[in-house]
Amino acid sequence: MDDFPGLRVLLVEDEGGVALLLEDMLEELGCVVVASAARLAHAYEAVQAKLLDLVVLDVNVAGEASFDLARMLVQRGIPFVFSTGYGSSGLPADLRNQLVLAKPFGLPDLRQSIAAALPKRTSG
Repeated sequence: MDDFPGLRVLLVEDEGGVALLLEDMLEELGCVVVASAARLAHAYEAVQAKLLDLVVLDVNVAGEASFDLARMLVQRGIPFVFSTGYGSSGLPADLRNQLVLAKPFGLPDLRQSIAAALPKRTSG
């Protein structure tokens, strides 16, 4: 499909099966998964070390809330999408305006969330 050719994505997801499924979906959309982190410490390292276009961020990563990482992404201007089964009501007030991809989701939902998260491209 290559909706997002070469888009460099960090995936932060602690459930192995979900992470593999998400990686496949991202690759089907043309994305390059530059790192997949099952722990927040690894996610922070990837944010520091990698050039990223987008982060798909689970809200609860191995029992830790990812809100501080989300705030860091906001400060750095790195687009991200929360991936959660809790919905936006489970987010702190300062992050409720961020995009939420509600689990379970399919490829069309992921495509739509990525498109909404990315800066609008201008033609011409």
